[in-house]
Amino acid sequence: MTSSQIELVQASFQMIQPVAPDVARMFYSRLFEIDPALRPMFRGDLEEQGRKLMQMLGYAVGALRRLDQIVPAVEDLGRRHAHYGVRDEDYTKVAEALLWTLTKCLGASFTAEMCEAWIAVYGAMTAAMKRGASAVATAA
Repeated sequence: MTSSQIELVQASFQMIQPVAPDVARMFYSRLFEIDPALRPMFRGDLEEQGRKLMQMLGYAVGALRRLDQIVPAVEDLGRRHAHYGVRDEDYTKVAEALLWTLTKCLGASFTAEMCEAWIAVYGAMTAAMKRGASAVATAA
């Protein structure tokens, strides 16, 4: 993940921030279109889940230049997701839903370079989450 990729992700996140609830709704709608079997994992209020999603994304995006400080929290998130039943292949579905949502929300502003930046950031975050999840599998 390069400095320029970090800047692109942070700038694009600022662009969607004003419509965060809509972004979250679009994301979950698309995720459940991709894989309806994921819907039962979200038993609670999807509006609240959307707020948590956008809050966590904002936290992670804001701290991209200090990855060492957020990796423990991201690994912990991976541990929690493992307990919810999230599998490795689900991360790919989330990536697809995220990129689709960003494309729809940002339109022409979502350039190929920006897409690659989000892929790099998402890859770094999911690698940390998977490390956390594997700790759960190892302990079991």
